[in-house]
Amino acid sequence: MRATLAGTGATGADLTPQAACALADADVVLGAERLLRALPPTNARIIVATRADDVARALRNAPYAQRAFVALSGDTGFFSGARRLLELLEAEGHDVEVLPGISSVQLLSARLRKPWTDWVFASAHGRNCDVVGLVREGRPVFLLTSDAKTVHALCSDLNEAGLGDATVTLAERLGYADERVRTAFARDLIDATCDSLNVLLIEIPPQKMPLRRTPGIPDDAFIRGDVPMTKQEVRAAILCKLAVTPNDVCWDVGAGTGAVSVELALASRETWAIECRSEALELIRQNRNRFCAWNLRVVAGKAPEVLPQLPKPDVVLVGGSSGNLEDILSEAHAANPEARICVSAIALETLEGSLAWMDAHDMQPEVTQIAISRTRRVGGRHLLMANNPVFLVVGDGGALPNACGGASHGNGKSLGRTMGGAE
Repeated sequence: MRATLAGTGATGADLTPQAACALADADVVLGAERLLRALPPTNARIIVATRADDVARALRNAPYAQRAFVALSGDTGFFSGARRLLELLEAEGHDVEVLPGISSVQLLSARLRKPWTDWVFASAHGRNCDVVGLVREGRPVFLLTSDAKTVHALCSDLNEAGLGDATVTLAERLGYADERVRTAFARDLIDATCDSLNVLLIEIPPQKMPLRRTPGIPDDAFIRGDVPMTKQEVRAAILCKLAVTPNDVCWDVGAGTGAVSVELALASRETWAIECRSEALELIRQNRNRFCAWNLRVVAGKAPEVLPQLPKPDVVLVGGSSGNLEDILSEAHAANPEARICVSAIALETLEGSLAWMDAHDMQPEVTQIAISRTRRVGGRHLLMANNPVFLVVGDGGALPNACGGASHGNGKSLGRTMGGAE
């Protein structure tokens, strides 16, 4: 059987000349009911089938058919069911032709009179979507959505991250006579009424774009209060040793002012700052906004009680434990036995407890002491004034390769990229 997979545009009626010829020659036509209703009249047998498996099954049960036409919404190369369907049909020996169509991207670009060459494309149609992570690069984000609830959830995520003033263009029923395109702030669309057939374009103001720099943001760049803050030199050492990847999920337990949390967030997929003091929580939010670290999630509560509600971590930093160090480490280890764990310790008791727990869990802890002195002008002289030394106790539950790609040392657990700390 020869099968043509054709993009039919947003409505199903926008056929290219090639697609129109394939439709005219077909003896069986398949697709979603919405698309089939919009197609030109045909003498072919009509079969309503949306999922790729259903289309393949229908063709398998149609021995009378020699030429099949499958209507697919939008363009066959843009988040289309054509990919899965092509695999199924070719595996069954069908001769398959794929024809492009006009996508919702092209339609919205034309309506707005804006080029789409620099847009970021993603789908929230029946799948999880990290909209905050997508907008962090500062480029416009085009999203396929499922329904009004999806729009509300995406705009709510933006608002909770501090991006309620992101500009969102909501395009409903593109290509139909009753299409509607409107632009508003994300916070104003959280409860907006809209058609289930829609797409979004999200743009953040230039001043909301994240700051890009090497680890070790100057101390005076942060908003400070009476809450202790990890100093620049220590943060730089922590961040360089930790080497968080863009796909990592980080926990910062006892986040203080959020200085380390901010730098982790700028390097990771998302970072969760856990803090129980109200004055510290406000500082974390203020510093998140100052550095546009929109993927920094602030959790008000005491560890380990709040930890089970968080996503599985790749990196866990413990800077404040309020006497619950062992329980916090155990909860983190239970959430992901392969997580890279670091305790930032000032007190010798915290150092001892961290070593004992990591030894008991076969993590071969590595300890690094960092002592920083800074100059202070006294009279006509410059004197070095020492800050409190910090111990970084690092353990790795996984077996990561070292920085040179070679084997790990000790029991196979690499420590080459696992140092971290928290406030």
